[in-house]
Amino acid sequence: MAIKKILISQRAPIKDAPYAALKETYGVDITFRQFFLVEPLTSREFRAQRINILDYTAIVFSSRHAIDAFYGLCDELRVKVPETMKYFCTTEAVAMYLQKHIVYRKRKIFFGNGTPESIVSQIGTKHKGENFLITQSDSNGSSALARLLEAEGIAYKTAVFIKNVPQDLKDLDLKEYDMVVFYNPSDVQSLFENFPDFKQGDIKFVSFGKSIVKAMEEAGLSIEVKAPTPEAPSVARAIELYLQGQK
Repeated sequence: MAIKKILISQRAPIKDAPYAALKETYGVDITFRQFFLVEPLTSREFRAQRINILDYTAIVFSSRHAIDAFYGLCDELRVKVPETMKYFCTTEAVAMYLQKHIVYRKRKIFFGNGTPESIVSQIGTKHKGENFLITQSDSNGSSALARLLEAEGIAYKTAVFIKNVPQDLKDLDLKEYDMVVFYNPSDVQSLFENFPDFKQGDIKFVSFGKSIVKAMEEAGLSIEVKAPTPEAPSVARAIELYLQGQK
């Protein structure tokens, strides 16, 4: 079956050159539509976790959303974060975003290369005595970083700061699309909340990232293309290689 219409479960990227090239080269129509939005927990939802932020001496951030939610909750709960707090971020981009809330040069900030192992490397022996709070979303489940910290004998606690809220997609006619791209387990949740009787039929699914694969398989969705791979580090490239193979 020729691929003519593709649905990508994210908002349209600012730099869409790779997708524009796909449209021009292969004549496909690409629609971007977020299946869920990321929202901060309310102070009431956060308090239900019985987490006292000031019990911790180091915070781990993996996203900008988590940073905004953390400081928003601190304001609501009237928690003054001490200048001695240490910050460990999964990437440099996430670390730099801290400048929105704190004076960057006056804080102890460390960042990895996107992997849990790189965070543990940044902690090393110098910061092993800190008490870590790992910020996460309600869809994270078991944290790979948490398992690594536990193996190293490092004190930690995980706390949910953000939640994924399914969007209303009922205006979409999924039967119009030949290919659908998913990134997050919440995409699957949103799909079946909006379309409880959804049947895959001839739709080709593309998964991007490891966390989504299990959710899709448990939901009975067959995955045609799994990315990223060395050959296809991006969704656009994965789609391009698939379309090339269909010629």
